[in-house]
Amino acid sequence: QVQLVESGGGLVQAGGSLRLSCAVLGRWNTINSMAWYRQGPGKQRDMVAEITNSFTRINYEDSVKGRFTISRDSAKSTVYLQMNSLKPEDTAVYFCNVNAYDFATGSQTYWGQGTQVTVGS
Repeated sequence: QVQLVESGGGLVQAGGSLRLSCAVLGRWNTINSMAWYRQGPGKQRDMVAEITNSFTRINYEDSVKGRFTISRDSAKSTVYLQMNSLKPEDTAVYFCNVNAYDFATGSQTYWGQGTQVTVGS
C-alpha cells in the first residue's frame, strides 16, 4: 500500500514563493507518474503539473507555466512543486497524485491529504 505525505503549504503574500513536498511511502515496484492538483473554493480539482512517461515528459497547466516547477528526487521518492510569483488566484488546496505499480495489485492512483495554499493580495 502506498501513502502520500504532503507538506509545505501556508500563507504567503502575492509575489511570494512556496515549495510543496510529497513523500511517497509504502511498497511499490514502479512509480509511473507524479503530479500536483489543486482545488479552489467552489471549483473542481484540476491538474497543475505532472511528470509522466517514465519521467520523460512534464506538463503544466497554462496559468502556472513559467512560475511553477515540478521536480522529483528519486532517491527520496519525493515530488516537489516550487511555486514562484504566487497570485491570489493560486489560492487552493493542493493535492499530490501518484500512479504506482505493484506486482500484487497492479497500477493504482493515490492521493495525498491536501495542503492549503493561501495567497494574500
